[in-house]
Amino acid sequence: MTEAQQPEHPRPDPARTIVYMIVSFIFRILQFVLIVTGIAVGVGTAVVWVGFPILLATTSFIRWSADRERAWMGAMLKVPLPPVERRSQEGLPLLRRWMVRLSDPTTWRDLAYLMVAFPLACAELGIAIASIVLLPMAIWVTPWLGWLHGELGIALLGPNRTTRLEEKAERLQASRARGVDAAEAERRRIERDLHDGAQQRLVAVAMSLGRAKSKFDQDPDLVRELIDEAHSDAKLAVSELRDLARGIYPAVLGDRGLDAALSAQAAKSPIPVDVTVTVEPRPPAAVETTAYFIVGETLTNIAKHSGASEAVVKVWRTDDHVVVEITDNGHGGAEVRAGGGLAGLADRAATIDGVITVVSPVGGPTVIRADLPCQW
Repeated sequence: MTEAQQPEHPRPDPARTIVYMIVSFIFRILQFVLIVTGIAVGVGTAVVWVGFPILLATTSFIRWSADRERAWMGAMLKVPLPPVERRSQEGLPLLRRWMVRLSDPTTWRDLAYLMVAFPLACAELGIAIASIVLLPMAIWVTPWLGWLHGELGIALLGPNRTTRLEEKAERLQASRARGVDAAEAERRRIERDLHDGAQQRLVAVAMSLGRAKSKFDQDPDLVRELIDEAHSDAKLAVSELRDLARGIYPAVLGDRGLDAALSAQAAKSPIPVDVTVTVEPRPPAAVETTAYFIVGETLTNIAKHSGASEAVVKVWRTDDHVVVEITDNGHGGAEVRAGGGLAGLADRAATIDGVITVVSPVGGPTVIRADLPCQW
């Protein structure tokens, strides 16, 4: 899978989720017993100083267990949990190093997760065992619970609020820069189309009318031909201007919405395209426009490069997103490359903080998905 930007984590595979729940139960028992015992013994013997090394070892075990859990959850549940940045302890004496660990909020978030994970593991073990026997539970219930567990992991084991805000600010800055680049490229395209198309037609109209004016009294037949030529060029110029305006913002999109606009696009495609649109209530105009051009450019690329015989376009709305999904049965192998067509789609989506995801194994099928927020 190639992603232009990291989306929310998907629901995990049922089999991997069942394995995760069963194997994790063993580790959860060991973690819970060692942590609770270490804290109890350490606090109880702290008055005679014996407890401090025990508490230090327990703190180290908490942090080590949380780091292993991030890797384990990422591998099995596909949860994006990068290693966290901890406060530096280099060169500090042992006691001071422990105090730094205690003052680090990440340590307490790690402890909170490990304590909550034990009772969850007890419940998840029963569900995992039942899922082995009951196929419907394995298909629908277990992945959903795995997804919820991943959400808990992101909340407690993921980056803290400050780091998340910094990452969001960097992502927004990058998306704004890409949006400016996309707008500049669009402006140059419009300028080029005007120069090479309608402008040349209008120049020809002016020249034909100028020649007709100079020959008006001398050669009426030639004047009539020149006026006919000017009339034809004027109609072509109007047609090209209409096409250009439609390329900026199609009238059918503004008048009738995404369903009619995408159906009109599909009708023009050289391969059969099945379109399903469910976006009530109607999203903002910027979202509609972005979805329209993503579908149009994707269908063009499919017809030119994929070797597909059919395509499917599905558009639906969640509470705060419009999701666009285009699938074709071509030979696959598509990926986001700098300067390529898919990168252009990602840039267009980035103008409204949208995300493009491409899944295209060799041999197909190819699925291109755009998640477009309705608020930004």
